[in-house]
Amino acid sequence: MLSDAGAAELYDLLNPWDAGLYPADAFYDGLVMTAGAVLDVGCGTGGMLHHARERGHPGRLVGMDPDRAALARARRRTDIEWVEGVAAEAAWDREFDLVTMVSHAFQCLVGDDELRASLTAIRAALRDGGLFAFETRHPRARAWEDWNPANASEVVDASGRTLRIAHRVESVRGDVVTFTMTTSGPDGAVLRVDRSTLRFLDVPALGRLLTEAGLAVEAQYGDWRRGPVTGDSREIVTLARRA
Repeated sequence: MLSDAGAAELYDLLNPWDAGLYPADAFYDGLVMTAGAVLDVGCGTGGMLHHARERGHPGRLVGMDPDRAALARARRRTDIEWVEGVAAEAAWDREFDLVTMVSHAFQCLVGDDELRASLTAIRAALRDGGLFAFETRHPRARAWEDWNPANASEVVDASGRTLRIAHRVESVRGDVVTFTMTTSGPDGAVLRVDRSTLRFLDVPALGRLLTEAGLAVEAQYGDWRRGPVTGDSREIVTLARRA
């Protein structure tokens, strides 16, 4: 079986932070490197903050995540603050110039109460005029239709073992999608099955929730080069200020 620590290591293999290769990473790097104090909610294994420190970010960097195994990998750097928890539990008061939720972490906030509590806590963590940056998959793109075993991928882990990663959608109920990710070994034996639920909010719904929380939308983009959101956009990239 693949342990939680093994799953965290696999995540890094599947999702390396590389601003030169991935436009999303470059987008966030630009925001992080110009902010004095940064909070990354849902930081996972800490790739974005690790990279910022490696590039010479001189200010305060804080990563927050509920996954202990992911945080264990993040804590390989001790010059960054790491906090175990979820957005709704954050209790910072006007301490950050920038709060981020990258890699579609915002979509893990599924229920209305969880969303409202999380956004309220994020606003509280921001200094006056501070920026909240995050992205969600545009529901019109129906990204989940590609999450099926026919689109499985392979990766070679640190031991040289080839692992197969396959997704399968279990249900689509309104704007909420539940799916599994199955990790199999070279012989086809199932090593691990992880289940996730994500919410696909559209632009009006995002706007309502942000406004209710006291966050004013400054800009929304349909791609990582700051193009407009259209019916063909795969992403909704949002920048919102503490009002």
